[in-house]
Amino acid sequence: MASGSGKRLSISETSELTDVPTHVLRQWEERFPQLRPKRDRANRRRYSDDDVAIVRRIKELLRQEGMTTEGARARLEQEFRGGRIPASREEARALLDEIQADIRAILNKLDNT
Repeated sequence: MASGSGKRLSISETSELTDVPTHVLRQWEERFPQLRPKRDRANRRRYSDDDVAIVRRIKELLRQEGMTTEGARARLEQEFRGGRIPASREEARALLDEIQADIRAILNKLDNT
């Protein structure tokens, strides 16, 4: 079954599509607030394309990047807020320099008022 159709998928279809067991999907719903599939009138989970993308991202963070559940939850939270995470020390230093320059600019404006 292909994602992208706009059709909501059952938990078993989502499991098959993402290669994540259904019991793990249920656990992730409890541990990751970003993963909240809607429920139908019979109270069955229905995963949207966005939900499937979140499942894939959680799987990537946990299994490929080797993050803990807590670390993956924090990373997802930052990604949902649009925060960026430096990938290296150099990138972190550049980000700090950028922040410092912004602070100096704000202080200069305050001094000039």
